[in-house]
Formats: sequence, C-alpha cells, structure tokens
Amino acid sequence: MSKNRILIVEDEAAIAKMIAMNLGVSNYETQVYFDGKEAAFALEEDHAYDLALLDVMLPGMDGFELLDVMKRYGIPVIFLTAKDDLASKIQGLKGGAEDYIVKPFEVLELLVRIEKVLNRSNKLNHVIKILNMEINFEEHTVRQNGEEVPLKPMEFELLAVLAKNKNIAISRENLLRMVWGVDYVGETRTVDVHIGQLRKKLGLADQIKTISKLGYRLEE
Repeated sequence: MSKNRILIVEDEAAIAKMIAMNLGVSNYETQVYFDGKEAAFALEEDHAYDLALLDVMLPGMDGFELLDVMKRYGIPVIFLTAKDDLASKIQGLKGGAEDYIVKPFEVLELLVRIEKVLNRSNKLNHVIKILNMEINFEEHTVRQNGEEVPLKPMEFELLAVLAKNKNIAISRENLLRMVWGVDYVGETRTVDVHIGQLRKKLGLADQIKTISKLGYRLEE
C-alpha cells in the first residue's frame, strides 16, 4: 500500500527538515517548500497530497492565503506556527484548517494529530507492513509471515501505536494515554505487562527495546 503524502511548507529549514525526518521515520512521504508562493505554483503540477502542514508566516504567500489554495485541491491543512494569539487561531480554524498547533510542539503530539486528521478525512492507510508483520486496522488483525496471530484488544492497540511511531521512544505515560485513554487511572506497570505479552506472542524481544527510565521503542 502506498504511503500517505504530506506537504510541508515552513521557511525555517531546521524545523522543516526535523518534521520531514520524523514523518519519514513514521512511514510518511514528504515534500518540503520554504516559500508559500513556490508551493502554490508547484501544486498546479502536483497536488496529490493527503495533508499539508503550513506555517502562517511565510515568504511569498502566507499560510492563510495558501490555505485557500489547499482547499481548491481538497488537501486538509494543519497549521504549525509560532503565532499563538487567539485571532490567528480563529482565522485559521474558521478559514477551514483542520488543526492549529503552536510551536514549540512535541513530535509525538504532531504525529497523533496528523493521524486524526487523515482518519477524519478518510485518507489514512489502514495497513502497516513492518518487520515480518502486516497490521490491518480495519480488520483489527496482525499477520506474521502470512499467519494470523491472535492478540487481545489492548495488545493490538499497543502494537499499533508502537508501529505507527516506529523507531521513536515513547514514555510509559504517553503509551497509557494513547492506548488506554487520558482518563485511565491504572499504573504504568500495565504497559510493561502488555509489552511482555507482545514480545512473547510475536517474538519481538529484540525489536521492542526498553528505554531506561522512559518507556519503549519498536525498531525496524
């Protein structure tokens, strides 16, 4: 299955490259532009994007103007900007943006919000292939070397979070929040128990790494 394509328009090269690198690790295909007008011209030739991440303050054409261009091509938009004033947020969201994230932000939060927008706009890929596994989110199944491996619901959800954020260390607290929900009152030991089950059932003892004093990372 093809990767989701994400357009990044950000004039700070270091930030743009950091975002592109992390999205690449998470199995997204990216294209970066540093100028709003340049991005708008490029869209005339190629506008097959599933999502756009736009800065507001851009040379050539600002993010709010660029939002109108994205709407013409049906590309959902998330603003990533240092402009944290209420008027800018209202302008962005009322203008049609799906989300508005203020810098600085956590990469993990960005990945979660991207997934939510792609899911909402029905553009999220429903199958991830990683290592020797095929994870199907519509069927809620995991196949390893073609054979289905039965997992309990929370084991599946935990594996899904690790796979979607492969090669990224995630704290036990964040795993609790992302898998069990923000209102879960249990302790982080719950995560350890489920990690142990995943390692055993899928033979992932070497691939699911324990990150000392933090949490876990699924490596590919």
